[in-house]
Amino acid sequence: MTLRRLLDRAEIHDVQLRYALGTDSRDWELFRSCFADRVLVDFSEGFGRPAALLDADEWVAGTAPRMESFAATQHMITNVTITFDDEDHAGCLAHVQATHHLPTATGGSDQTVHGYYDNRFERTPDGWRMSAVRLVPRWMTGNFGVFRAALAHEQG
Repeated sequence: MTLRRLLDRAEIHDVQLRYALGTDSRDWELFRSCFADRVLVDFSEGFGRPAALLDADEWVAGTAPRMESFAATQHMITNVTITFDDEDHAGCLAHVQATHHLPTATGGSDQTVHGYYDNRFERTPDGWRMSAVRLVPRWMTGNFGVFRAALAHEQG
């Protein structure tokens, strides 16, 4: 049991890191591999959008153009803490510093979110996958116009 739990922790940690790598490298297949078929997405605390239960393909299709509207992004994930509810469900708290870069005439070119992810994982036939992703921003720095420009691009 102890070895299995260590392997589960390693896999969940890897999924959390693949989430950041997929986003920053714009590898949407890698990004998609992080999620169960349905995912509860909650970015409401920082961006005012209500939480929504989405098909993972829909979540990826909506995320890709928004992230690609930036010249670059960098999501640094640290302090990963994993807890298990049972054999097939876990939680993962992970600090994030996410910088979004877009040269713009509205001020500085960077906007950074400092906070943490409070994600839920479930064991699937393909391994551990996120069933919920929740961003909890603690503070933001830089030019929020960078994000408004990305959101306008998404809606345009």
